[in-house]
Amino acid sequence: MLPLIAIGILLAVLAAVFLLSLTLGDDARSTLYGLTTARVIAEIGMVLTIGSLLFATFMVSPQRSGTLDVNGYAALRTAGLAAVLWCAASLAALVYTGADAVEKPVSEVLNADTLLSLVGIIEQAKAWLITALVALVIAIGTRFVLSWGLTAALFGLALFGLTPIAVTGHSSSGGQHDLATNSLLLHLVAASLWVGGLVALLVFGRRVTTGSGLRLAATRFSATALVCWIVMAVSGVLNAWVRLPVEDLFTTDYGLLVVAKIAALGVLGLFGFAHRQRTVAAIEAGGSSNLLVRLAAVEVLVMCLTIGIAAALARTPPPGEGVLPERIEAILGYPLDGPPTLGALLTDWRFDIIFGTLAITMAVLYLLGVRRLRARGDAWPVGRTVAWVLGCLVLLVATSSGFGRYAPAMFSVHMETHMMLSMLAPVLLVLGGPVTLALRALPVAGRDGAPGPREWLLAAVRSPVSKALTQPVVALVLFVGSFYVLYFSGLFEVAVEEHWAHLLMNAHFLIVGYLFYWPVIGVDPSPRRLPHVARLGMVFASLPFHAFFGVIMMSSQTVVGEPFYRALGLPWAADLLADQRLGGGIAWAAGEVPLLIVLVALLVQWAKADDREARRADRRADDDGDAERTAYNAMLRKLSGGQRDDEPDKQQADAPG
Repeated sequence: MLPLIAIGILLAVLAAVFLLSLTLGDDARSTLYGLTTARVIAEIGMVLTIGSLLFATFMVSPQRSGTLDVNGYAALRTAGLAAVLWCAASLAALVYTGADAVEKPVSEVLNADTLLSLVGIIEQAKAWLITALVALVIAIGTRFVLSWGLTAALFGLALFGLTPIAVTGHSSSGGQHDLATNSLLLHLVAASLWVGGLVALLVFGRRVTTGSGLRLAATRFSATALVCWIVMAVSGVLNAWVRLPVEDLFTTDYGLLVVAKIAALGVLGLFGFAHRQRTVAAIEAGGSSNLLVRLAAVEVLVMCLTIGIAAALARTPPPGEGVLPERIEAILGYPLDGPPTLGALLTDWRFDIIFGTLAITMAVLYLLGVRRLRARGDAWPVGRTVAWVLGCLVLLVATSSGFGRYAPAMFSVHMETHMMLSMLAPVLLVLGGPVTLALRALPVAGRDGAPGPREWLLAAVRSPVSKALTQPVVALVLFVGSFYVLYFSGLFEVAVEEHWAHLLMNAHFLIVGYLFYWPVIGVDPSPRRLPHVARLGMVFASLPFHAFFGVIMMSSQTVVGEPFYRALGLPWAADLLADQRLGGGIAWAAGEVPLLIVLVALLVQWAKADDREARRADRRADDDGDAERTAYNAMLRKLSGGQRDDEPDKQQADAPG
């Protein structure tokens, strides 16, 4: 297997270097070979790490104790070796990126002081450093991890490790860079899962030729590969569309590289179809992995060639990169046609590929779960469905409507979006009970079956991380403390300038809001079951902090994020302090509607809980003749002195023999 990977790396490097040698002049070739080679090797190490961790986490079954079995452990060790390769190549790419940026030989930048200064001023060098650190943590972690849960955590960290480079390339600048960055993120995630997962499956197929484990891995990867190919195709076309006019597709070097990558993606799609029609079907019928290994080996080489084309594409500027867009479009990625009137906020939509897709996917999956329950005759409360769909709608409106379009440009609209994502959408989502629905709709693995999505979800809910994050003090600090840390620590000034930081802020608002309201009014079983009095206390404890934050923003004389908003120079938002005070007023007043929903839901849940407890008490009384109440009354009589311990019960003495 190692010779195949070595051949794939060599093929990818040669393809990238050859393609770039055709598109770059002699003056750009001094660091061409080193940087291209380092980037290709880093990307191959990245996909091997991600694919191996994917395989260890979801493609093979752990032991009943939660410890990885021998196949999962083998994939984990492969991930550790790949992470070392990823880390070393990322550090090399950092050095070559710095040398390329200042147009100096590598020997002149290869010292600590120069590299640190370059990392401070060059975004791509900083991204490579972060990537190298993530790969180093994974490489160390794989040496000590044995449990399924920690392996899943390493898998999530590996997915995060691919984002720094994605958000600092060609797609992160110029017009429509928001769409380009979002589509590139989805494209890289899908490609890494597919390519890396296939290599891990190939390694597994060389070692395990038959059996239920092979059938499980092949079937699960087949479904994963299909989803990844669809995501890669859609996101790749969208990314090319926003960076390249159609008329330049066959007339520019960048366009020809796009065509080559599309052709390679089509070939990979044919391989995937062959896998689903022949190899997976044969393995499910009890066949060996020989056909899988032969076909997958050729597919891996095509994938490595595709990585080489992608590396060349990343180093080739799009045709329109030298054309500067208008100031607002250059900063935001899109133009703004006028002030944020109510009509503009409701109708001026710009679909957010990340959160808009997430909202629609969440709603569709939920409705499919409800449909499955009803198809087998089980009931599901309509109110929960309405709450969930409304929560998804709030998420969609907050990120893809005019609110999402104007949020990066004006503090007041940003605060409206913040309130919707952190206070309104989470309230509606937790009332939908998605975990309970999933546990009822997803199939049970059974005592001897391989853990599936239902078991993974249960493990996540019961994990120490969930218990820690839903601890009342922790949830409260995350929920209200993030306001103060983000806006008063200088973090907002740094984050407001970057599109990826907007994505991270939106995700943070949604997650911390969900974590806060889940144990308070959530329908789903929480890792920490709180009494209703404690839940009410958590709600009221958060109110002064929100109100105080709004008062501070309304009375402040310093504009948060002023350099960015001044550079944007919106003619209808010249008074930045007034806009910030409006945002503070929104933060102070916007919590009223969510608070009302929370209080009503909490009181209704409290009343229902009391009613259920009363019914349980009545059933116990019917079963034991109300022994508990009789004993309680006897105790009261003793305490009042109405009956001595040695005096028989009068009622019992008068009873007929």
